[in-house]
Amino acid sequence: MKLKSIIIGIVMIACAGAAIFALTKWHREFSGGDDDEGGGSDEKTEATITVQTAPLQRMTLHRYVYGYGTIEPAPATADQPAAGGPISSPIAGVVAKVNVVAGQEVKAGDVLVELNSGTASFTYAKAEVERQKKLFADQNTSLKNLQDAEAQLASLQIIAPVSGTVTRLSARPGAAVDANSVVAEVIDLSHLAISTQVPADDAEQIKPGQDEQIGESVKTSVTFVSPTVESSDNTVLVRGAVPSGSGLRPGAYVPVRIITETRTQCLVAPAESVVAAEDGNSFIVLVKGDEGTQVPVKTGLREKGWVEIEGADLKDGATIVTVGAYGFPKQAKIRDAKAAATESASTNAAPEK
Repeated sequence: MKLKSIIIGIVMIACAGAAIFALTKWHREFSGGDDDEGGGSDEKTEATITVQTAPLQRMTLHRYVYGYGTIEPAPATADQPAAGGPISSPIAGVVAKVNVVAGQEVKAGDVLVELNSGTASFTYAKAEVERQKKLFADQNTSLKNLQDAEAQLASLQIIAPVSGTVTRLSARPGAAVDANSVVAEVIDLSHLAISTQVPADDAEQIKPGQDEQIGESVKTSVTFVSPTVESSDNTVLVRGAVPSGSGLRPGAYVPVRIITETRTQCLVAPAESVVAAEDGNSFIVLVKGDEGTQVPVKTGLREKGWVEIEGADLKDGATIVTVGAYGFPKQAKIRDAKAAATESASTNAAPEK
């Protein structure tokens, strides 16, 4: 009985040993090899990763300041008057006649609206100016009387300050108007500007003469950068000229892109190939033969899916991993997806023997 118990114990110990050996062997095969003497695992894995690749290139990149601007009449400059805007009534009165319609082209000095005020009427004031001119020519009245008559007439008419288009008209015959109330608007549509409020920090990069893009395709340049900051929102006014024939209309609110820096011959990589690591640094996966290796890089400008990079021993034409770079180990065997697809297609197309 005692001998039988001993035999059973020996068999159980042998079975347990065999099970431990089998589990250890399975674990080593599954993990890719034996642990090293220090107890750590080798970072290099023999697994092959299928990836997509592309070459590094050199190209010109730009730095931009983005914003939104409003199309408006160009302001006056030393060389050119303002391109128009709202026109107010000089006095309180009643509209006697409206001589234009919205959308009409007018010349500077054209009478847009005629007014009556109190006992003075536009018709009488106009006739009085003509009478005083004749009397003055015959030396039968004074220059002051003529000037007073002209001043009276001027107060009863609303004239176009510039040649342009009547873009707004609120005056109606018989309607009362207050002094300084806006009754019309005339704008020279060939002389427009775009005004953009940009953050003060961004404005430090902007200078007159820099290229500016309005909307999708209209190109111009910066003409003015305000020397002051708007205290309410910490922005700076930036203005650019709108090219004649652009099709942009006053009041439109459109995206703006100002080029503040241009760099040529930048070494660039596709944006999807540049990976931000957990430590805040970035890397790409450089391909040599059938192996990919992480290479730390410093990033710069970004534009249209490309990123400027700097790194040790990197040059244009070098092959890097694009799709598959995220989560890539420090070093691994790779297989190009295009090559794999070509091999697969060749295999499937081969005739059966």
